[in-house]
Amino acid sequence: MSVLNPYFCKTFGINTQSRSMQKEIELPIPPDFIHDEGYIKQQGAQKLRIPIKRIHGFRVHKRSIDARGRQVLYRIKVIFFIDEAPILPTVISELKDVRDAPPVIIIGAGPAGLFAAYRCLELGLKPIVFERGKEVRERRRDLARINKEGVVNPESNYCFGEGGAGTYSDGKLYTRSNKRGDVHKVLSIFVEHGADEDILIDARPHIGTNKLPHIIESMRHRILEKGGEILFDTKVVDILAEFGQVTGVQTADGTVFRAQHVLVATGHSARDIFELFRRKNWLLEAKPFALGVRIEHPQEIIDRAQYHCDLRHDNLPPAYYSLVEQVQGRGVFSFCMCPGGIIAPCATDADEIVVNGWSPSKRNNPHANSGTVIQINLDDVPQVETNPFALLDFQRQIEQRAFEQGGGNLVAPAQRMVDFVENRVSHDLPVNSYKPGTRSVNLNEVLPQFVHEALREALPVFGKKMHGYYTNEAILVGVESRTSSPIRIPRDKETLQHPQIAGLYPCAEGAGYAGGIVSAAIDGMNCVEAISRRL
Repeated sequence: MSVLNPYFCKTFGINTQSRSMQKEIELPIPPDFIHDEGYIKQQGAQKLRIPIKRIHGFRVHKRSIDARGRQVLYRIKVIFFIDEAPILPTVISELKDVRDAPPVIIIGAGPAGLFAAYRCLELGLKPIVFERGKEVRERRRDLARINKEGVVNPESNYCFGEGGAGTYSDGKLYTRSNKRGDVHKVLSIFVEHGADEDILIDARPHIGTNKLPHIIESMRHRILEKGGEILFDTKVVDILAEFGQVTGVQTADGTVFRAQHVLVATGHSARDIFELFRRKNWLLEAKPFALGVRIEHPQEIIDRAQYHCDLRHDNLPPAYYSLVEQVQGRGVFSFCMCPGGIIAPCATDADEIVVNGWSPSKRNNPHANSGTVIQINLDDVPQVETNPFALLDFQRQIEQRAFEQGGGNLVAPAQRMVDFVENRVSHDLPVNSYKPGTRSVNLNEVLPQFVHEALREALPVFGKKMHGYYTNEAILVGVESRTSSPIRIPRDKETLQHPQIAGLYPCAEGAGYAGGIVSAAIDGMNCVEAISRRL
């Protein structure tokens, strides 16, 4: 038996009483070898300075792409199993049967609502979920009609229906919400219901719009199996309360459902919920949001710029980017970037244009798109201090103006990038992914002056930061306006309840407390934990 060097043991934390151990190290791996297990074991053995035969297996813990140098590399954090058999992580949720448990009403079946329902099962509470839209399979018919005919069903669209807006927003799971809750738990629940395990290790995980519906359906079946309830095509029109305590909800058909705990997870586009709070004189407040356009490039332009090559390696995913610039004290930034993606029509009413982006799991479409937006501050719109709807009204006006400039049928106003900066209407528009169609206009006629001026100044700067970005091959499509809610429903920091109504829990994006699938899911679970503590 060879004797281990004491300095080596101390440096790497090796227990000299037992040679069996697990060791995590970081390795740079060229794209050619990212799927080569033998190569990774060889590199690990060299860095650990041990014979390769002592490595009985490994598990990649984290994976990211490093494109800072001329050679693009994967950087992977690997757990090597030395002198012991590999241990594979298992993900099995412990869920209770809740048929006779205390009820929790959840309004909305988006990420926040579904994960709140799931957390109810773990804590022994019965979730009753109300969703104004349809099951995910039925919802697809309404989406097809939006794209082909430009007809919006106000109750079933890209924002409303099973899975919420998250179902058709690429399934991007990148988040900075680690301090708010357990990100790994959210990702693990997705894996348990059919998502690829790669989301547990990728630095920028995503599921893909083509795969999300099946995962959402699987979560629904699990909730129902354990005694939870989910009611589709069931719109909540009133939240009932007596003496400052919530007592239940009423649906559009007049039916009343009773519960002492109501979680409002309706998303940033359920404007009727804000109107309900206004009618009841329940506290609301205006909240900053962001406004701009979707910008679409040929994906190959982004690949060349980010990977420093003419042709992307087969083992590299379509490239993404993240850009930000300060213009006259105001931030201009890319948002929700979709490599190999599609620009989608996300209006919730017939007389407005709202665009968003999504990608399939392979991100293999020929275009890349990203929201490029400017922060709208409270002092940008008059009467914000006295009117919590001031920013929402401003948002609605821009969306309706975009509809008018597009000419109807969800045709979106658009302009080539350089033409926009140089203030001329494009003679023609490039082929793009927005299916209802685009119309060449001067986007100055759509966007507020301070927004288009900030964009006009920022785009050439982005071009200096990323070679090839500033080009007339890129198209600006208006408007990207639903980045977040322009209204916040206040809540107590400790109890997460509305300050006026006990048992009422404003939650996630619609209430102004989340900014994506994972953060919304975490907020939904946090609200249920607050309910459990109260019980």
